[in-house]
Amino acid sequence: KWPFGSSVVSAGTGLPAFPATTMVNIVALRAAVVAYAGVSVALAVTNIQHIDRNSHVQAHDHGNSFGMRATHSISLKRQLYRTGQLHRLNAKARTRIVHKTAYYGQLEVGTPRQRFVVVFDTGSGNLMIPSTSCQTRACQMHSRFDRQASATAEDYEADGSHTRRGAARDEITVTFGTGEITGVFIQDDVCIGNLCSNVRFVGATSETDDPFSSFNFDGVLGLALPQMAQGPEFSVMDRLVSNEALKNPRFSVFLSDSATENSEITFGDVKSEHMASEMHWQPVSRPTGYWQVEIKDITINNKPQQLCNDCQVAVDTGTSQLAGPTHVIEELSHRLNVKSDCSNYDELPKLGFVMGGNVLNLKPQDYVDKGNEGCEVSLMPLDVPPPNGPLFIFGDPFLRKYYTSYDRGENKIGFAVANHAGMAENEPSALLLSLDGAITHGEDAPTDATAFLARTKGH
Repeated sequence: KWPFGSSVVSAGTGLPAFPATTMVNIVALRAAVVAYAGVSVALAVTNIQHIDRNSHVQAHDHGNSFGMRATHSISLKRQLYRTGQLHRLNAKARTRIVHKTAYYGQLEVGTPRQRFVVVFDTGSGNLMIPSTSCQTRACQMHSRFDRQASATAEDYEADGSHTRRGAARDEITVTFGTGEITGVFIQDDVCIGNLCSNVRFVGATSETDDPFSSFNFDGVLGLALPQMAQGPEFSVMDRLVSNEALKNPRFSVFLSDSATENSEITFGDVKSEHMASEMHWQPVSRPTGYWQVEIKDITINNKPQQLCNDCQVAVDTGTSQLAGPTHVIEELSHRLNVKSDCSNYDELPKLGFVMGGNVLNLKPQDYVDKGNEGCEVSLMPLDVPPPNGPLFIFGDPFLRKYYTSYDRGENKIGFAVANHAGMAENEPSALLLSLDGAITHGEDAPTDATAFLARTKGH
């Protein structure tokens, strides 16, 4: 994942399309979005709240799709990908092979419905899909939204007004370290199975070949909190909630860890069959737009390390890696002592994160990249300054281990051990432990922990 940002430019002027009545709130965070080919991290989000009495969200007739308070599950396809990534740790830099995974599923847009496959991404806030106006190779390799073929599509500008017939369009450009997407604002019916809402989204008019031609999915559906969306009309989840389309104002994500079981995202409910433990809920800790909670500490074999008191973690279904503050990752790598020749792989400890009254553990296969080139801690250094950081990113390795639910009604995240096929009977209790009896204190903690914490406060 590489840095990217967004900007909105008024057509024909080259100037930002922010009228005097528009309040612009720019939230800059280093985070994660689309992970299939290793693109993103370091997100700059432009959140536009329009004060425009002429702008509106038009609801269309979907029969029972509005107000029925239903649930719907979407099967997610899983693909593995290997890519080279520049890795920096302890002032050293080298390229290594990183194993990545993408999970994506189907949604439909317009009337009649046009089908797309997208990443359901809790690390971004907008729906972005290619349009037929995009003639680049990357767009032509994917399904494209035909705005003219949809009877319910409407064109909008950056200030929330309808597009004037024949007038040039305002555009938004999302830039990646290796490429960019340019698009226009469209509003239409977006359906996740039988759950539909009228939503504003970005229809891409240009995509660079690198990296987008590498993707097997067409676009991204952002499921972050509304602060991350371009505006309130762009948040698909919030529109479904306000339309009373969902049985419960939440969605839940189960990611498979093998080809023998199916991954899925469920809107409107939590599925008990995906849970191997009780679900533990944590409140969203800060209003950044991320589904993020507080980490009280990090543990190794349930022993507190005093490495990251009151850190934050963003739970991100759109990234295939784990990431954290550089100074913490460096010290953690030192303490884990993963041998490059994998000679101690079978003796490596559990790596845990303290959330609320529980420790959520990962096994070595979750935090070590083991391959033909040897073994290495797979946590990626990522520095987010206060007040939003220090920030960890929990991507697919964590999400395969834990079934997660995202509750918009109470702004909280639920964590349960994921129920995978062939799981040992005692494995759930070894992964998710209550603080009572789980933590070993005193002399069992590393003797240099306090000194390390003191010298890292200045970072």
